[in-house]
Amino acid sequence: MEDLKKRNIRWGIIGLGKIANKFAQDLASIPDAELYAVGSRNQTRANKFAEKFQAVKAYDSYADLAKDINIDAVYIATPHSFHKENAILCLEQKKAVLCEKPMAMNAEELAEMIAIAQENNVLLMEAMWTYFLPHYQYVLTLIKNEKFGKITKLEADFGFKPEMDLSSRVFKKSLGGGSLLDIGIYPIFAALSSLGNPETIKASAFFFENGTDSQCEMIFEYAQQTAFLKSSFIENTATEAIFTCERGIIRINTRFHMPTTVSLFENGKEEIIDFDYKTIGYNFETIHFNELLRSGKKESDLMSFEFSKNLIQKLDEVRSHIGLAYE
Repeated sequence: MEDLKKRNIRWGIIGLGKIANKFAQDLASIPDAELYAVGSRNQTRANKFAEKFQAVKAYDSYADLAKDINIDAVYIATPHSFHKENAILCLEQKKAVLCEKPMAMNAEELAEMIAIAQENNVLLMEAMWTYFLPHYQYVLTLIKNEKFGKITKLEADFGFKPEMDLSSRVFKKSLGGGSLLDIGIYPIFAALSSLGNPETIKASAFFFENGTDSQCEMIFEYAQQTAFLKSSFIENTATEAIFTCERGIIRINTRFHMPTTVSLFENGKEEIIDFDYKTIGYNFETIHFNELLRSGKKESDLMSFEFSKNLIQKLDEVRSHIGLAYE
């Protein structure tokens, strides 16, 4: 590990879609890290991505990328249903893995991934980037310190209308498509990170003709609080997280899951906190991951295995309530 403290951490990316582009753009802003290799099932696509982000290697085989001895860490950005397979491929080659959310399709898959990471003594973390954003950490600190008293209610939503194409990844059931896994994970994350595990869950959903969920509404009941959560591919929503407290309101403004502002309401007055973000926001989770790797840790103290387990278990429970099964 001493070697990693003296040089850049060399990253590989598997899956070269929109999120991979954002990750690579922000990776370039980190002075002690670099994009070394990219992997696609299409050599032309790999070459174009490598040229765009100045990667040294471009592979048309995920297995070949995983075997590259010069790579320290791999970012998995393939569709949900391939996360387990791709992550295990890298873990078994002793590569640290940062895997896009949801890390797995269900709790059983996640348990297998964690077990293989532990067997190989390799770092594994779910890429829930929101957890590492300064505005979100700021809000969690306000909640922990009870600046406005205890939370009484949480309202969190994420809704937009993607272009309708039932053959695309977003809508394809076999790839884990639908609103719940793709964007519903964020409101659920907001509840778990601020309030912990609920005592009971209620959920209802609408579905597209191919069986994927088009909209999901969830209620997480706690002893003293209630969380109203929603994901939708059929309407544009405010996409805010609003924490109603005993003496005020904390609102993470639109697109709460990504770099944004925070409004604090107290005694009829609003204060807006601007965090002056300079990047897309993926650099914060990457910096955290790099620090874990350099210190020899095999699990994040923030996005821990326990938290990832809770997150996927809640997604599984919601799916059970709405009768959603993936192919």
